[in-house]
Formats: sequence, structure tokens, C-alpha cells
Amino acid sequence: MLGGAWLAYFSFGLVQGGIPPLIGPVSEDLGLSRSSMGTLLGAWPVVYIAVAIPAGALIDRFSLKLTIAFGITLIAVSGLLRAVASDYSTMLVAVMVFGLGGPFVSIGAPKLISIWFDYKQRGRAMGIYLTAPALGRILVLAVSNSILMPLFDYSWRWTLSVVAAAALASVVIWLCVARENPYHESEGEGKNLLGSMRIFPELMKNRLIRIILLVVLGMFLFNHGTNNWMPEILSDKGMSPSRAGLLAAIPVAMGAVGAMTIPQIATPNRRRFILSLGFFITALASLALVRTEGSLLLSALILLGISSRGIMPVIMLILIDYVGPKRTGAAGGLYFTFGEIGGVIGPIFLGVSSDLIGGFGKGILLLGSMCFLLGVIALTLKPTAQNLFIGENYES
Repeated sequence: MLGGAWLAYFSFGLVQGGIPPLIGPVSEDLGLSRSSMGTLLGAWPVVYIAVAIPAGALIDRFSLKLTIAFGITLIAVSGLLRAVASDYSTMLVAVMVFGLGGPFVSIGAPKLISIWFDYKQRGRAMGIYLTAPALGRILVLAVSNSILMPLFDYSWRWTLSVVAAAALASVVIWLCVARENPYHESEGEGKNLLGSMRIFPELMKNRLIRIILLVVLGMFLFNHGTNNWMPEILSDKGMSPSRAGLLAAIPVAMGAVGAMTIPQIATPNRRRFILSLGFFITALASLALVRTEGSLLLSALILLGISSRGIMPVIMLILIDYVGPKRTGAAGGLYFTFGEIGGVIGPIFLGVSSDLIGGFGKGILLLGSMCFLLGVIALTLKPTAQNLFIGENYES
């Protein structure tokens, strides 16, 4: 099941990361400015925001096998539609379809972890599956301009078609390997969707959960903005598209390393400290990204990846600590709804600020300052291994 979840999330990262290394040829072919491309990159999170909460309720109620398969299928369809887009409008629709499928994968995966793994195993299991989207983005960044584009006579359409085909194949594999946990009784069966939705106001009443959601919003804003624009950020430093794509894969690769290792050392009493430290390091790495070249730039990319991506599972672990496995789907819906609000703002902010100011530098520095403030806010969280809801202990 963990392998199946990994593959689903790998497809998520593969299709999501398909456009950034091809921004140049796609923009030239479709006649798009950086501001227009920024709105495209931020389009799918808009849909994701609307879908995440009902998707979380559905995931709590229905089979993970079917809901995750549904999500991967829509992701693959999004990839195919991107390959045949003819203008801004058709590309916008193609990207937005990704937002319909994405929540079922990204919310379904932590739900799967909460069902199939106990308290001691969750950190490691979550770290493993969170390497998948990073490795998907690494692969597409590394091979798009260096292998696929030359192979297909520099056709970005055929390049995106290959990415979509890989996602479609993963649907078939998931359906073959997925099964239900015979020892887990679904808490949502028999409830209607409206009844399942009642949990969301209850979760939002809690102050600690509201703080977590604020932190999540800022984290996604930073990561989506820098993830989508990193090849162009490096190209503005005078690098070729191929070299910029390869270097842009470094923070993604280091993010996979961080996601694997950081959750295992982030015990409940350490999570607040590790979360704050991750944001502080991200702020410093952002400054170095703008101001440095050569080996120092390489070090900045490494630190940026480990810190900004490595703290994502820590936040989810804190949330699961607070709400318990029974509410993981609903809490995941809130987590990704607020996160993707930041996911919309991030790419648009960097694209528009680059057009207005004439470069990415000041926009990145502003995002780094935001990360420093988030590190301070994270210190207000209280370490806990106790469910916040009366009548449910942590081990349940």
C-alpha cells in the first residue's frame, strides 16, 4: 500500500512539474508573458481549494482504492490536455483539471498512512511517500530539456505527452496493488456527505489548528512560487535552459532527502523546534539564492531543498497528532485547502513581481522574510502527543 501511494504521488509530481522546465518554448508558442504564465502555474491550486474539503470528506467515507484511482486518472487527463492546448484558455482548462484530481491523492496518502501504520511508524512512512512528488519533479526537470525535447525534435507537446502517459500507467498499477486494511473499520461508512462535512467547523474552532493552517498557507506559498519559477530564476543568472533545469532539480532532490530523514527525528517534543528551525534556514537560503553564485549558490539550493520541503511532513504529523486518525481526511482537506491558497498566490506573485520589477530577486527576498516570520509563529505551537478532542486518546 505504501508503494502504491508512493507511485500515485510520483505521478502527481511528474505532471505538476511538467511545465516549469518548458516555460520558454510553451510561452513562445502560445504567446504568453511571465504574468500570464504565472496565472497558469497558479491555476490548478484555485480548483484544488474548492475541491479539497469535499474530497477530504469523501476520502473519510469511501474506499481509498477508488478515490485515489479517481485522482490519478484526472491528473493523467490534465497532462494529456496540456499537450494539446492551443492557446492560453485551453492551457488554463488543462491545468485546472489537475486541481480536480490532486486532492484525492495528496489527502488520500496521509489518510492511508494513518490507517495502515501505527504511531511509531507514521513518521517514517510519511517521509517515504513524500519523496515521491519530489522525485517526479526531479525526473521531469532533469530529462525534459536534456533528453525528451531533443528526442522529439524539440516538441514540448510530445514531451508533455510522455509525462501524461506515465501518469496513466500508474493508475493501472495502483488498481492492481491497492486493497483495504481488514483491521480498520471505516468511520465514515453510512454517513451522507453533508453529515461528513460537519467536522470542518469543529476543527476550525481550535486555535492550534488555525495556527497550523496559517503556517501551511505560508509554506505552500513559498514552495509553489519557487518550485515553479526556479528554472527561470536560474536562467536569469545567465544559465542555459538545460543547466538551469538540472540545477533546479537540486532543491527538489534535497527535499526528498529532507522528507525522508526529518520526520524520523521529529519526535512530538521536537516538532515545534524543528519546524521553526526549518523556516529560519529557508529564510537564509533565500537570501543566498539571490546574492550568491558558484559553489555558494549550490549550497543555497541544497539548504533550500532540505529545509523548505523537509518540514512539510512535520506539519502534517503535528496535525495528525492533534486530530487523530479518525479525522485525518477532514483535517487533510483543511490542510491542503489553506495550503493551496498559498499555492495560488506564490507563482502569480513571483511572475507579476518579475514583470513589474524586472527580475525575481526582490520577490524572493520578500518570501524569505515571510519564512522568518513563520518560524517565529511556529514557536507558539505546543508540543503534544494528546488528541485535542475529548474522549479520544492519541493511540486510538
